Amino acid sequence: MLASVFNKSRPVNYVLIGVVLILSYFSYLLKDLSWTENYLLVAQKVGLLLLLAGALFLTNFITRRNNLSKANTYAMFLFMVFLILFPTTLVNINIIIANFFILLALRRLVSLQSLITPKEKIFDASFWIFAAAIFHFWCIAYIVLVFISIIFHVSRDYRNWLIPFIAFFAVFVIYTMIILMMGYDFVTTISDNIDVSFDFTYFENIYQNIALAIYSSIALLFAFPYIFSITNKPLNLQSSHKKIIYSFLIGVGIYVLSAHKNNSFLVFTFAPLAIMGANYFEAQENKWVREVAMGLIVLIAVFLFASQL
Repeated sequence: MLASVFNKSRPVNYVLIGVVLILSYFSYLLKDLSWTENYLLVAQKVGLLLLLAGALFLTNFITRRNNLSKANTYAMFLFMVFLILFPTTLVNINIIIANFFILLALRRLVSLQSLITPKEKIFDASFWIFAAAIFHFWCIAYIVLVFISIIFHVSRDYRNWLIPFIAFFAVFVIYTMIILMMGYDFVTTISDNIDVSFDFTYFENIYQNIALAIYSSIALLFAFPYIFSITNKPLNLQSSHKKIIYSFLIGVGIYVLSAHKNNSFLVFTFAPLAIMGANYFEAQENKWVREVAMGLIVLIAVFLFASQL
């Protein structure tokens, strides 16, 4: 049974998740094979697959390294299931890159609880967030999580409050140099990326609508028990779990604000919700409840994935 398989952290679990990622990725790409005629596009598709794999392993690393769950691969597996549920994510270049950068930032922010080299971690997290904003502007909202982390751990040193602005300047200079070297108009390039839309009528088919409804239900199932369980977590881990909640809420905010919406914009919520899901399954003492819940989520995701091919 699925829940029993991923209840442990074994090499075979990583192999299984990797195989599922590769199969689902190339199955979705079979919708349009024009990319196979261009070596650069082939290299691009392989690169995106590696970034998706990197996102899976970063989610697992953040979870395990910071003791956000027990020694299992639930979080990694659930992230994979969410990718299957929203297959448009698999081909959205900017979103894949931006999410990878956000996960790099989240890794640094969650580890800030150790108080080891906090300034470097604040700079790194801020840098990756501003870098992500280049690919999807509203990722800049994650800078709020940097300041929340500073409040949690290192608010007394005023220099920590200035570090995000230094990171912004660094990314701004690099970005400006690149667009000027490529001959783009600076003002137009910036303004084109800043757009807000509350139009939620973007669904190309009914299955995308159903997938969003299912995902919303899963989010409620995982989030509420997680929120109420934080006070029962070890005191030194509570701030890390709160950051996961804030990360999820910011991800939802990005989805709401973004223009030209599609379901792939929910990718910023995948990692935090997967971590919440890992805690949900760990808390289920009844084996059959775990198995049925996991089985239903996977079956629905696979069905909706196949329906969108």
